[in-house]
Amino acid sequence: MEVGFLGLGIMGKAMSMNLLKHGFKVTVWNRTLSKCDELVEHGAEVCKTPAAVVKKCKYTIAMLSDPYAALAVVLDKDGVLEQISQGKGYIDMSTVDAETSLKISEAITAKGAQFLEAPVSGSKKPAEDGQLIILAAGDKALFDEAMPAFDVLGKKSFYLGQVGNGAKMKLVVNMIMGSVMNAFSEGLVLADKSGLSPDTLLDVLDLGAMANPMFKGKGASMIKSSYPPAFPLKHQQKDMRLALALGDENAVSMPVSAAANEAFKKARSMGLGDLDFSAVIEALKSSRQ
Repeated sequence: MEVGFLGLGIMGKAMSMNLLKHGFKVTVWNRTLSKCDELVEHGAEVCKTPAAVVKKCKYTIAMLSDPYAALAVVLDKDGVLEQISQGKGYIDMSTVDAETSLKISEAITAKGAQFLEAPVSGSKKPAEDGQLIILAAGDKALFDEAMPAFDVLGKKSFYLGQVGNGAKMKLVVNMIMGSVMNAFSEGLVLADKSGLSPDTLLDVLDLGAMANPMFKGKGASMIKSSYPPAFPLKHQQKDMRLALALGDENAVSMPVSAAANEAFKKARSMGLGDLDFSAVIEALKSSRQ
C-alpha cells in the first residue's frame, strides 16, 4: 500500500516511520523539507509540494499543527486541491475544530474524492509504538480502505459517523487531559510546599483509583523540571481554546477547563510553548512564589 504523508512534526515523523517499518511505500512532504531527510534514509520518497504528493499517491494522510495549517495545505497554491480527484482519498489526522474539518471535507469531496477526518489520541511515545487511538469520521468506505494503515498506527480505530464528530471527540478528550494535567500539577506543587515528598505522592496515586499512564509517564520528569516535548504545550492550549469554543456553541458551562486554559496561556507567555504540555506546572509554581 502506498501512502502520502503531509507534515513531519513530532507526531507525523513517528507515524510515517511506523508505516515505513511495516512495509508501506511512503511519500512525504514537509514545509521545511530538511525534516524529510531521516525518513528518506529509511526508504521514503519526497515531493516538494502537497499537490505532488497527492498526484503520486491514491491515499494521502495529513498531520498538521493547527486549523490554519490544515486549511493552507489543502487550499493554498501547490496544495492538495490542485491534484485531488475521483478515486483518491484524503485523510486529515490533524487536531482541528469541526468547522475547519467540514471546510476541508467540502473542498475535497467537491473534486469527487473521498475525505476522512481521523485525529488521534496519544502523543510521541504512542505514535512511535503504533499505539494511538484513531477517532475517524466521514467516508466509511475510505475508513475501511485505510484500516491496514490505521492498524499500524493505532491500537484502536473508532468510526464516529459524519464529518465533525472526530474533531469534536478529540477536543473533548484533550480538554479533559489538559484539565487533569492542571490538577495534577497543583497537587505536585501543593505537596512540595506542604513539606511532603512529591515522589511519595506519585507512589500513592499509582496505587489508587486515580492511577493512570499520564501521571506515571509525566510525574517524575515534572518533579525534575524536565519537559521534553512529547505533546507541545502550545498545541494543548490551542486544543483547550477550541474545546471552549465548542462549549460556547453548545451552551455548556466549562469553568474547570476555562481555568486550565488560563494556566496554559500563562505558561505560553512565559516562553514554554515548545516544551511538553506538562510544563504548565511552571506557571503554577510562579503563581505561588
